[in-house]
Amino acid sequence: MGFYVIYMDESTFILQHRYDDVKALALQGHRYPGIDMPYVLDQISGWQIALNKLPAWAKVEGLVYPHHLSLEQCSSEKTALYKSSLIKGESLVDLTGGFGVDCYFLSQNFNHSTYVERQACLCEIAKENYSRLGSNINVVNADFDEFISTMKHVDWIFMDPARRDSNGGKVVAIADCEPDVISNLPVLFDKTDHILLKLSPMLDLKRAITDLNDCVEQAHIVSVDNECKELLLVVGRNKVDNVSISCVNIRKGMTQTFHFTFQEEVSAKSIYTDKVETYLYEPNVSLLKAGCFRILGQQFGLKKLHPNSHLYTSDLYIENFPGRIFEVQKCIGFSKKELKEGLKGIEKANLTIRNFPSTVDSLRKRLKIKEGGNLYMFATTLLNDKKVLLLCK
Repeated sequence: MGFYVIYMDESTFILQHRYDDVKALALQGHRYPGIDMPYVLDQISGWQIALNKLPAWAKVEGLVYPHHLSLEQCSSEKTALYKSSLIKGESLVDLTGGFGVDCYFLSQNFNHSTYVERQACLCEIAKENYSRLGSNINVVNADFDEFISTMKHVDWIFMDPARRDSNGGKVVAIADCEPDVISNLPVLFDKTDHILLKLSPMLDLKRAITDLNDCVEQAHIVSVDNECKELLLVVGRNKVDNVSISCVNIRKGMTQTFHFTFQEEVSAKSIYTDKVETYLYEPNVSLLKAGCFRILGQQFGLKKLHPNSHLYTSDLYIENFPGRIFEVQKCIGFSKKELKEGLKGIEKANLTIRNFPSTVDSLRKRLKIKEGGNLYMFATTLLNDKKVLLLCK
């Protein structure tokens, strides 16, 4: 039997302690001499992470969780479901299997799916979990070069190249990840017509498109609760002049999506104002990452406060704006008198810096305001270069 088989005493132990503090439990290991503590601690910690990250999996008893790093790097259920909405076909190969989350959700849209992973321990975990999840994904223990040399042609290849170097340090550039997608593009397109890549959200989108020979058909910048998680690229054989870009923010009960192209952004025109109106609009992080500032304001009929502030305003409430919307209470200048009068009675607020010569911490100390509460403050620069503090709800 494989190492992942749970013996009855360990299974019972995991169930009894699954809500315990893992660090505190680790210190009590000497009290349980018959228990494989490193293993059960991985399972308890993994299940606790899965409660939020993979809720559907957490409901399935007996799933095996890997060491923390593999679980940390895997997709969340929300982002995996989004990926599964992008592609479908007869056959899929995931060449960078990992914990197997993406392959599982992507496989729902394919008749034949294969998971490939060079680490034998992760392959054993994937086999066990796919069996318990009722999936018939074919699991193959092989490295990239070994597998692709004999691989048959498939409709889609999915890859999430490892973003760590040989010393365990994080890398961002596509060419620094493993396997190197850029140098292997000719080999990959011998085996498929379509590739879906999951890349670091830190990666510059324009640079990524150039590095991939301008063959990117679609780009998806995916955030969850306004935290940027993934850059997804759909890559085809042919060069594309105008890439379709989707800025996605997945929230509880809804998903905000904004579509544009770089050509639309270049041709769009911003309307600027140095007067802050009734409402203030802050784009979500996917939009900020994509740099679609002109087309965003133009499409929603908003005025921009400054070319570099990336904040918008209007007297009309635009309900479906893809970001946060605030009602402006005060626009306060930064003279001592204005600050004293404008901040009177305010002890705490949520502070954000946008195109302002200070850090949040240093400005908070200067203003003597604590973090929290229902008020929001934006320190920013207006079109006339005046520095202001916008007090909002």
